[in-house]
Amino acid sequence: MNLSFFDQFSSPSLMGIPLVLISMTFPALLLPTPGNRWVTSRLSTLQLWFINLVTKQLMMPLDKKGHKWALILTSLMIFLLLVNLLGLLPYTFTPTTQLSMSLALAFPLWLATLLTGLRNQPSISLGHLLPEGTPTPLIPALIMIETTSLLIRPLALGVRLTANLTAGHLLIQLISTATTVLFTTMPAVSLLTLLILFLLTILEVAVAMIQAYVFVLLLSLYLQENI
Repeated sequence: MNLSFFDQFSSPSLMGIPLVLISMTFPALLLPTPGNRWVTSRLSTLQLWFINLVTKQLMMPLDKKGHKWALILTSLMIFLLLVNLLGLLPYTFTPTTQLSMSLALAFPLWLATLLTGLRNQPSISLGHLLPEGTPTPLIPALIMIETTSLLIRPLALGVRLTANLTAGHLLIQLISTATTVLFTTMPAVSLLTLLILFLLTILEVAVAMIQAYVFVLLLSLYLQENI
């Protein structure tokens, strides 16, 4: 029984072919198709308004030099948001619950922000490794600590996204299993657990949206340090 709880996180396959790529490309079907007009329906108007709102929020902490990253950051935000929300539907798979998937998104983008800083302002980027006014005996230790904290950023990004989504999915499955088991023996308790399941599902929708926003927001803050 304990092993079956984690079966939902295994990568689905059909005839030995992994279906992760299909689940990753499915959110693109929800986006409006390009046409001759900017606004074709109320749904496209709502989507354009939401994309504009997300872009404005992500670009607020950035200087004008960082606005070149608007397309990448906004696309990543929408992709993570759709993947996380679609993963809450029954009989679906959430690719972001795989640590390899989260790290594959976090590491290249973090490395790009780091290389941008080393190319544009190498002295300032390296100066972050040693705070100003540090006593001489503490310089080697602080350099090692700051370097470790810098290199652990992509790992923290990936683990934060994966751990929060995994914990939520496990809680939903545990409470739904308890609701089904208790329905025949203790109907009153089963109704209580059903109410808890409903509230937890609403919470997980919020968590899926917040984690997508936090992931991209931290990347934008890392970018701001290097431009």
